[in-house]
Amino acid sequence: HIDTNQEDSKLFLLLCGSSMSFMEFQVLGYASPLYGRRTAQFKIRPFTYVEAAEMLPGFEDEEKAVLFGVTGGIPEYLARIDNHITMKENIVELFLTPSGRLFEEPSNLLKQELRDPQTYHGILSAIAGGSSRLNQIATRVGIETGGCSNLLSTLIALGIVRKDTPVTEPNAKKTIYALEDTMFRFWFRFVGPNRNGIVAGFGDKVYDAVIEPGLSTFMGSVFEEICRQYLLELARQDKLPFLIGNIGRWWGNNPRERREEEIDLLAVSGDRAIFGECKWTRAPVDVDVLDDLMAQSRLFHYLDCHYYLFARKDFSEALRKRAEEVEVHLVSFKEMNPGSASGK
Repeated sequence: HIDTNQEDSKLFLLLCGSSMSFMEFQVLGYASPLYGRRTAQFKIRPFTYVEAAEMLPGFEDEEKAVLFGVTGGIPEYLARIDNHITMKENIVELFLTPSGRLFEEPSNLLKQELRDPQTYHGILSAIAGGSSRLNQIATRVGIETGGCSNLLSTLIALGIVRKDTPVTEPNAKKTIYALEDTMFRFWFRFVGPNRNGIVAGFGDKVYDAVIEPGLSTFMGSVFEEICRQYLLELARQDKLPFLIGNIGRWWGNNPRERREEEIDLLAVSGDRAIFGECKWTRAPVDVDVLDDLMAQSRLFHYLDCHYYLFARKDFSEALRKRAEEVEVHLVSFKEMNPGSASGK
């Protein structure tokens, strides 16, 4: 019917599916009758922080950020958040209760998408436990690096894992792997290792003893993603000094100091660059953070450098005075939320 009547038909056919492997291989794959006949294909992305925050009325901005992180910005998970109870109660009810909607969600998704979910589960546990390089992950799981590389490629295709290289060196051998889906990151860091206690009914105690002390560290990478989204939104509004070419993290060797350096955000285009540092700490960000970032920028040879510092709370008075002397944008998390103006 599509082949013979498509031009004259008024039929508009829209197929949706939550299983990526089913949609890609059985609905759109080479052996499918629909192969080559689709007129458009969309991979629906999770909500950004700003979009997710609209589903979380009644919570403080920092709580919205945490709930965005633990749900990965997935609308269906965000819709499970009860605005009439606290953030902690929501996390306990969703993750730390045996009947909770997200208590077994990653395991169920792996079973739905993959033939050997146990091995993939081991890989994700290894990454969540701090193994980031291919040989480390393979050793931790107990498989050959070649086979591990293939399994990681599958997880990357599913959007669960990402393959990172320094933003200025896309083909570098500095490849590391991280959990792209922050819900998976949260689950494998806090829920999976404490399943027995949760099943025994100790969800509240797991939150108090394990999650609350580790939440700030977990939120570090989530805050970096929120800051990246913020910069991209400024770019869409033409509020950045230049049009961004590439944006991401950077890490590498400092030959002068003989140490490894990391930059949270580096956006580049030609000989222009934006250097960003993201601090999810309660203490005000001080001058030393700017000094370190400017020193790191001198490892490169960009002719036009701009600096953005992002803070969970605020900036020290000394840093604010310094910002009047040099070109640096100071942006607090409060200012990054809808309805707030960007800082300087």
